[in-house]
Amino acid sequence: MELNSLKRMIPITKPTLPNYEKIGDKFKEVINSGMITNSKYVKEFENKVANYTNTEESTALSSCTSGLILTQKMLKLKGEVITPSLTFHATTHSLVWNNLTPKFVDIEEEHYCIDPEKVKEAITSKTSAILAVHLFGHPANVKALQEIANDYNLKLIFDAAHAFGSKINGEMIGSFGDAEIFSLSPTKLITTGEGGIVTSKNKELISKLKLARNYGDGGDLNPQFSGLNARLSEFNAILGIETLEYLEKNIQRRNELANLYKRKLSNFGVKFQKISNNVRTTFKDFSIYLNEEITGINRDKLHEKLHEKGIMTRKYFYPPVHKQGAFSSFNELSLQKTEHISSNILSLPLYSHMEENEVEQVCNIFEKVIQENGKR
Repeated sequence: MELNSLKRMIPITKPTLPNYEKIGDKFKEVINSGMITNSKYVKEFENKVANYTNTEESTALSSCTSGLILTQKMLKLKGEVITPSLTFHATTHSLVWNNLTPKFVDIEEEHYCIDPEKVKEAITSKTSAILAVHLFGHPANVKALQEIANDYNLKLIFDAAHAFGSKINGEMIGSFGDAEIFSLSPTKLITTGEGGIVTSKNKELISKLKLARNYGDGGDLNPQFSGLNARLSEFNAILGIETLEYLEKNIQRRNELANLYKRKLSNFGVKFQKISNNVRTTFKDFSIYLNEEITGINRDKLHEKLHEKGIMTRKYFYPPVHKQGAFSSFNELSLQKTEHISSNILSLPLYSHMEENEVEQVCNIFEKVIQENGKR
């Protein structure tokens, strides 16, 4: 194999989708029925998600972001919400859209998730909630965060965009806190094309969200409150039902590929997100941490050189949210670990139907880049 470059780019990710033959008849059925949104298949999808996550019910929406926005609105949050900065910026957009003040706190250095001790230190009389993130599929410390929320009478919400199928202590992510909000976009293990879904054991909250996604209107053109148009179509739901069927297989596959990456790259001075013994992660992303003093190459140069040789990578998440133009005015606290991790991690290609030889190609070219540009 020529190591100088690949004939085709290996992408950072690809959606793993069913054959059209499996879903074509259902699409035809929906078109013929004329009921193309919030009907039979949306309800079926919601029921299957609630069953999978061991929650009472779920609400499917047009995106994870709309789910975050409406969940916060239905919980009537006010003032400050404590949240991490190492996340996709949609987490913070949802707070600002609700006129809430994000209060960024630092992360745990090994797991990259929000540090409960930093959460506790940041609580003030203005704090109404904690919005935590299960980063790359690794669950946040849900037990410690729930204890803090209980002690200080705070709402607890999880941005679970990466974590559909993750577990902690054998319990499925989706049943913790006041609500968990998942993304179903094309980069996720379970996808509806575009979409999101909220799970909760709070039946009243789920009922409100079903109204909220339809302008707050229960169908009589007399809205009970101001909501959004955030419905999910039947076509999206059909795709979600099908991808849910092979989710467990895909989680197992991604863990196998992540372990292959680790075996191949562990000799090159890189480190990996620590996966706790009591956790199952989805490996929505697989990121490596580089120490330039050991590898002889920094993250940005590695990103550039891999791209030149046909390997697509992503700097997830850089810059961290508190350094982004839209949110820099909210930063008050020192976030040294966040800034350090954000500046030194790089996500490598990973998708559920990725072949082992593709991982080996990535690793071989990685070795070539280190030999050419690093200390080896």
